Amino acid sequence: QVRLVESGGGLVQAGGSLRLSCAASGRIFRVNVMGWYRQVPGKQRDLVATLTSDGSTNYADSVKGRFTISRDNANNTVYLQMNSLKPEDTAVYYCHGIINYSKYWGQGTQVTVSS
Repeated sequence: QVRLVESGGGLVQAGGSLRLSCAASGRIFRVNVMGWYRQVPGKQRDLVATLTSDGSTNYADSVKGRFTISRDNANNTVYLQMNSLKPEDTAVYYCHGIINYSKYWGQGTQVTVSS
C-alpha cells in the first residue's frame, strides 16, 4: 500500500509564497506521475500541476509563471512552490500520484490567501 502525506499549507497574504510537500511512502516500485490538484467547496477538483517520470510538467493556465512543481526522487517527495499567491488560489490542495500504475490521493492541505 502506498500513502501520500501533504504538508506546508496555511494562511498567507496576497502576494506571498508557500511551498507544499507531498511525501510518498510504502512499497514503491515506480512513480509514473505526481501532481497537485485543488478544490473549493461546491466545485470540482481541478488540476494545478503535474510532473511525469521523464520530467515533463503541465500547469493550469491560472498558475503558469507563479507555481513550480518539482521532486526529490531519492525521497519520493514532490513539491509545489507557490509564489505571487492570489485570493482565488484559496482551496484545499491534494497531492495525486500514479505509483506502481495505481492512483493515490493525499488527505489534502488547506491553503488560504487573504486579500
